[in-house]
Amino acid sequence: MTVFMRLLSLILIVAALVFLGADAVSSLERGGELTVRSLDAIWGMAAPHGLAQFKSWVQNHAAFMAQAIYSSLALPAWAATGVLGVIFAFVFGRRH
Repeated sequence: MTVFMRLLSLILIVAALVFLGADAVSSLERGGELTVRSLDAIWGMAAPHGLAQFKSWVQNHAAFMAQAIYSSLALPAWAATGVLGVIFAFVFGRRH
């Protein structure tokens, strides 16, 4: 379990670096205008129907959590994956 969580933390950190790099390149392409993609935008690019179905499910079955979930989807993709990856890396890191 520890090895799996360490691998997951590495994948999340690498994904965060990829998202940060993509945002930097997009910002340079737009002449220095800051571009930050949210989790919502990334999920929308990968699976637009899945995102719409998830939002519909949240609205119908977990309405009490809808605002919190929508707020978490508005976070920058690099920040959400990177912070979670670093936390997992510290918690499941090597023990001496």
